[in-house]
Amino acid sequence: MAKLHIKKGDTVRVIAGESKGAEGTVRKVFTEKNRAIVEGDDIKKMSKHTKPNAANPQGGIVHEEAPIHISNLMVIDGKGNATRTGRKLDDSGKKVRYSKKSGEVIV
Repeated sequence: MAKLHIKKGDTVRVIAGESKGAEGTVRKVFTEKNRAIVEGDDIKKMSKHTKPNAANPQGGIVHEEAPIHISNLMVIDGKGNATRTGRKLDDSGKKVRYSKKSGEVIV
């Protein structure tokens, strides 16, 4: 299985689809399906019908973020630019991700 360029906690921009141009934070990554759930205001939501339970005694329709394919997301570096990522060894010999646009390390 190939490594993904997106991790949980990254700030990303949607580059294609219904939510194009929206920015948010990756909440969860599904590696086997190559999809991620991105949390943000302008991100597409899906409606889910729920029965009454302890967390939601009324039940009804709940709106959640829809999974987005990884290829439709780009990582945002420290300067606020959407960028491709690469991997390189740092001074201590550990692999780190870096921004191909600015060259700085993505934390």
